Amino acid sequence: MDIATYAKEVQRTCDIKDQRERLILSALGIAGEGGEIVDLLKKSLYHSHDLDTSDLCKELGDLLWYMTLLSESVGLTLEDIMQANVTKLRQRYPDGFDPQRSKNREE
Repeated sequence: MDIATYAKEVQRTCDIKDQRERLILSALGIAGEGGEIVDLLKKSLYHSHDLDTSDLCKELGDLLWYMTLLSESVGLTLEDIMQANVTKLRQRYPDGFDPQRSKNREE
């Protein structure tokens, strides 16, 4: 599936039209789904549970849904966000990750 098709599916499955409400829903959803992902990893790393990658995939999908809703609600696409992130990282780490550049960088 491509990103544009996915974004249309997100819009299709969200019935909230008010931008303020979409922003609130997005922020709360990102926090909640992030917490569910962290909990799965915590249980795997510290409670001797097997990491259920099927559950992880579902939770990552839910997180992506909210991230897509937020980005689209403010006029950004996931492509915009991906490109901005790559540009930032290439400027910050032109030769790949470097711990020294990480410790001594200016924002």
